[in-house]
Amino acid sequence: MKKILLLTIVVSLLVPVGAFAAGRGETAEDGELVIGMSVPSLEFPFFVTMRDQAEAAAAELGATIAFADGQNDAAKQTADIESFISRGVDAILISPITVDSQVPVMERAMEAGIPVASVDRKANTDNILVHVGADNVAGGRAAARYIIEQLGGSGRVIELEGTPGSSAAIDRSTGFNEVMDESDVEIIASQPAGFNRAEGQTVMENLIQSNPDFDAVFGANDEMIIGAIEAMRGSGIAVEDIVTVGFDATPDAFSYIEDGLLDATVDQFPGDQAGQALQYLVDYINNGTEPENDVVFINPEPVTSQ
Repeated sequence: MKKILLLTIVVSLLVPVGAFAAGRGETAEDGELVIGMSVPSLEFPFFVTMRDQAEAAAAELGATIAFADGQNDAAKQTADIESFISRGVDAILISPITVDSQVPVMERAMEAGIPVASVDRKANTDNILVHVGADNVAGGRAAARYIIEQLGGSGRVIELEGTPGSSAAIDRSTGFNEVMDESDVEIIASQPAGFNRAEGQTVMENLIQSNPDFDAVFGANDEMIIGAIEAMRGSGIAVEDIVTVGFDATPDAFSYIEDGLLDATVDQFPGDQAGQALQYLVDYINNGTEPENDVVFINPEPVTSQ
């Protein structure tokens, strides 16, 4: 069984990203490590932040990121990782689209002698160097506790889930439902919205029609909760009377918080996740040092201001 390390990150250890962003896609200098990095899709602001901060962290570690956008397509992400293997990158950092989709290619990379670390989203394999991510179950619990507190212990809530089959969607919903089941707050509807703003708005519009009486909405990422807020505004609902909670702490989420339209978002520190994973990869490449723990969790925290 994997050992699990729980860390609470308060201050990011990463340097500002602006100094290094211009280097994206350039060939590494002689002797510099090249680390292939793949995320589910840059349509999600969370992964844009993670990419930028990973590039900054890699530069500090004497490495260059070769980046690939999975475009929310499991087949493309597999092809991107196959390309990394063929190119002979020094290591691979991946946030897999779903828990199962990239397992074979991740294991092939390890067999080829290329260390692999997963970040944010987990894969159903033990055959990688390390997984670093937010404890999404804990994050779901934290969101639920915040809503219960804001509602005074009772009420009706709608849950918007993420991409079916992704570890983030599974774990956030698991933690959220676990806490809600022990309270007097009732989940009256729970439906996937693909971690997507437009889909979140459409799903919420339909849910408002079938469930017009609700007191809170939890979106398993900020894009979905923003879509839900826009659906409520379009339906004439006073959003300030509804408890709204997102997940990821994106710039748009903080804008909605400042405007009084979003109550809270759960911060899972994407830069710290990527930075720690890269450090483990570089230490392994340079010194053969293996992480003490196979899984490293960062504790997400609800935040109400930037």
